[in-house]
Amino acid sequence: MSKLHLHVPAGATPKDGPSAGCTMVTSMLSLAMGKSVKKDLAMTGVLMFSVKQVKEKIIAARRSGVKTMIFPSTNRRDFDELTSNVKEGLEVHFVDMYSEIYDIAAFPGDAKT
Repeated sequence: MSKLHLHVPAGATPKDGPSAGCTMVTSMLSLAMGKSVKKDLAMTGVLMFSVKQVKEKIIAARRSGVKTMIFPSTNRRDFDELTSNVKEGLEVHFVDMYSEIYDIAAFPGDAKT
């Protein structure tokens, strides 16, 4: 049995907590199930609205060795407008529901994958 305390203070950067929801849920599921997510996965924390700076997020992720990215479906147009060299070599998913993130995270050894 593990204890988990998740504290998201109201800090200097507005919306840090709420906009990290999907990422926090994925990490808590990983802990609860005792299984890791894909090693080369990056995601935004929200699904309800578009994120900003898609190009910058992709470039930073690629520099970190990320090969799979998850964005809200509302960001598809932003991604489509990027040049091919920015998108090259990435597997990008656009999602509307958390269950889609769960499937993409591909918890190794999970009966669902």
